[in-house]
Amino acid sequence: MTSVAEPPVTPFAGITTLELEITGKCQLSCSHCLSMSSPQATHGTMTPADWRQVIADAADLGIPRIQLIGGEPTVHPQWRGFAELALSLGLGVQIYSNLFNVAWSWWETFERDGVTLATSYYSDTPAEHDKITGRPGSYRRTRANIEEALRRGIPLYVGIVDVLDGQRVAEARAELSAMGVRQINTDRVRAVGRARLPGTKPTLDEMCGRCTRGRGAVLPDGSLTGCVLSRDFPAGNVRTTRLRDLFGGEEWADLSARIPAPRAACPPDDSGDCDPANTEACMPSFPDDDDEVS
Repeated sequence: MTSVAEPPVTPFAGITTLELEITGKCQLSCSHCLSMSSPQATHGTMTPADWRQVIADAADLGIPRIQLIGGEPTVHPQWRGFAELALSLGLGVQIYSNLFNVAWSWWETFERDGVTLATSYYSDTPAEHDKITGRPGSYRRTRANIEEALRRGIPLYVGIVDVLDGQRVAEARAELSAMGVRQINTDRVRAVGRARLPGTKPTLDEMCGRCTRGRGAVLPDGSLTGCVLSRDFPAGNVRTTRLRDLFGGEEWADLSARIPAPRAACPPDDSGDCDPANTEACMPSFPDDDDEVS
């Protein structure tokens, strides 16, 4: 077992959630995917040992929670080991899965104390949902696994991203509510990854304002960024520099200074939310598991 020092009371650099994008591989190829993940993608250059070191460093820095994300995190052969390590070190773990494929044995991990589950949903009609994900049958399988998670009492967060003109976002939200989902948030598409128009450059103006402010992310190549959406603006790499030095370094401070502050109010077409499964519109923050989002 990894041994770490007693964590400080206040999280280092104010980071309360560290997103770990442990793979770029995914069974889906969503039209708006921020990481451009697909079945043809790879797990990246981070080794399992690298990820374990990052998790141990997060615990040492007093960061209370990690999120395993991708791609689809459950296609990484070591994802359960990463979750178990984090739990053993006292960290909360959120698994952000598309819930397309859930092996029966995985429910045991999802049901562990300290684990929450998050997923994305797009429509109440199979054709529209599957058009966005690029995978026939994804609506049926995701919905069935949402129902199973609810049946088991697993804390579940669902995000809806408005991707298509006329998309049945309100109807999808109503369907989820009728199923018993209580943590639902929506967001517009952000111009990152596949959603960025050809020939355009990435910009920090697309961020919600919370990147680096309470959160950070480590990508499959080891890059540290303000969140998974600010992936084009790395502030060092965990494969060459320890997490404490990165969060306390000039590159991180410079990135934080460049990201526009969260707005007190949002225009009608912008929820201000860069992580729709977890954060509320306009002033996003990770809710407690017991909070209800209407």
